[in-house]
Amino acid sequence: KVESGKLFVEKHVGKIGSSILNSQFSTLNSHIALGHTRWATHGGVTRANAHPHLDCSGQIAVVHNGIVENFQDLKDELSGKGHKFISETDTEVIPHLIEEFLKKEGFASAVRDTFNKLKGLNAIVVMSSQSSEIIAAKNGSPLVAGIGKEEFFIASDAVGIVKHTKKVVFIEDNQMAILGNGLKLIALPKGQVIKPAFHNIDWKFEETEKGQFKHFFLKEIYEQPKVLENIAINSGGTIQKIADLIKKAFGTFFVACGSASYSALAGTYLFSKLAKKHVNFAIGSEFNYLEDYIGKGTLVIPISQSGESVDVIQPVVRAKEKGAKIAGIINTLGSTLYRESDFKMLLGAGPEKAVVATKSLTAMMATMILIAYSLIKKQKLGQSLVLRSAKDVREILGGTYIGKIKKVARLLKNKEHIYVIGRGLAYATALEATLKLKEAAYIHAEGFPGGELKHGVIALIDRGTPCIVFAPNDETYDEVISNAQEISARGGYIIGVGPRNNRVFDKWLETGDCGEATMIPQIVIAQLLAYYLALERGIKDPDKPRNLAKSVTVK
Repeated sequence: KVESGKLFVEKHVGKIGSSILNSQFSTLNSHIALGHTRWATHGGVTRANAHPHLDCSGQIAVVHNGIVENFQDLKDELSGKGHKFISETDTEVIPHLIEEFLKKEGFASAVRDTFNKLKGLNAIVVMSSQSSEIIAAKNGSPLVAGIGKEEFFIASDAVGIVKHTKKVVFIEDNQMAILGNGLKLIALPKGQVIKPAFHNIDWKFEETEKGQFKHFFLKEIYEQPKVLENIAINSGGTIQKIADLIKKAFGTFFVACGSASYSALAGTYLFSKLAKKHVNFAIGSEFNYLEDYIGKGTLVIPISQSGESVDVIQPVVRAKEKGAKIAGIINTLGSTLYRESDFKMLLGAGPEKAVVATKSLTAMMATMILIAYSLIKKQKLGQSLVLRSAKDVREILGGTYIGKIKKVARLLKNKEHIYVIGRGLAYATALEATLKLKEAAYIHAEGFPGGELKHGVIALIDRGTPCIVFAPNDETYDEVISNAQEISARGGYIIGVGPRNNRVFDKWLETGDCGEATMIPQIVIAQLLAYYLALERGIKDPDKPRNLAKSVTVK
C-alpha cells in the first residue's frame, strides 16, 4: 500500500487466506494497493521470494506472473551498476530496471521501456510511492482491468473482481494500462494511446461465494445437474455449427490440458463410434511436436475452462499462423482463447473457484456427446442422454448415496496406491478419476485401459490393492469385467462403478444407464470420492491443492 508517499509491504508464506495482516497494515489510510499470490518458478517458497519486489530505494513495487527468460542477463547488467538483490526470483530484476529508467524519464515511460526489455510471456503490475497510478502490462500472461463507480481494479482473472464490478477491459498482448483518474490504454512497444474495448461479465456474485457449502469443490459438484441441463437445452445451435465445421475440415485436432484433455479423448471415441469420424487429439504442451500436419483446411478445437492456459494458447496461435481455423470450447468469456478463436462456444458452467475441475469438465463431456450426435443428425437423442445423466447426478447428490461414498473413502484413506481401469469411453473416465484422486486426496493413483493390465501393470497388484473399475452398460462391459476378475484373482479389492452389479465387485457404486452419457455420473462419483477421501486424509482445504494453480499461465 501507499500512504503519505511511502510504500508499506507485508508478505507471508502459507495457504491463501490463512495469514493475518498486522494491525498497522490493515488500518493504513490508502487508496492504492497491490496483492499477489505466488506460484513458484524461480526460487523456493519463501517470504523473501514472495511478491511484491522492490527496487533499491524502496519506492517501486512490482507483482509479476510469468517467466523473465533473460533475467540472468538483466540481473548481471544491473548488478554491475550497483543494484542489490535479496531474492532468488526472476521478478526482482523488474523494479530495478524501472529504477534505472526513472533516472532519465517519467514513471509510465520507465515501466514501458522496462517491459519492452523483458523476454518471455509476462504480465506485470507496478506501483510507486511517488505516484497515484497503477501501471500494468502484459505479453502472453492474462490481465483484466475492472471499472467500478469511483475505483479501478486489475487482476489476472475476471473472477477476482466480479465482486466489485462487472465492467471490464481484457488487456491484449503488448498493451499497457494506466489506472488512476481513469483508464488509459497504451500500445507497446512505442506507446500509442488506443481506445479500450469494454465488456460486461454476466456472472453473478453469488456464483463466486460458497453459500451453504464448506468448500467450493463440493458446491461446484452440486451445481452440475443445472449446468448439464442448460447445455442440453440451450446450446443446440452452437453445437450444430461446430459439427458442421468438423464435417468440412480437412483434419480436426482437439488441443487441451489436464481434465479438459480427457474430454477431448472421450470425443475421439465418441466421434469414431457414433459418426465414424476420425479426429486427432494432442495434449497442449505436446502439440508443437505434431503440428507439421496443420494447414489451411485444418480445424483446431481448443478446450479450456479458463481460456488462459499457455500450453493451449501457444499451439492455437501457431495453428492460426499456418492458416488453421480455430473453434474454441471455453468456459470464460473474453479470455485469451476466446479472443483467439474464429468460432467460440461458451460452456456456460459459470465461475469455477476450486482448483479441481468439476462442473467445467462434465460440461465438456456433455458437449462432446452433443457434437457427436449432431454429426449424425440425432441431436435430440444426444440431448436426451445428457438430460438423463443430469437426472442421475441429481439422484446421486440428493439421496443416501453420499453415505456409500463416504464408506468407500474410509476404506481407502490409508492406502498408498489406487488403480483405476476402464475401456473405450470409460478409459477417459478412468484417467479423470485418477487425476481427481491425485489432486484432491494426494494419493498415488494410476489409470489405464483394462486391456493393458497384462502388459505390465498387473505386476503391481497384490492382496488388498484397491482397484476402481468403470463398467458402463456398453460393448466394453464383458471385457472390463474380465479384467476385474484378473485383478481379483491376485487379491485386489474391486470397487465397481456402473449401472450393473457383478459378483466380482467387492463394493458397487451404482449409476443409471445413460448410454454414452453414463460417463458423466461415473465422473461425479469419482469427484465425490476424491472430495471425501481428501477430508478423511486430513486435508483441510481441498479447494486449493498444494503446488497447483487454477489457471496454468506459465510454460
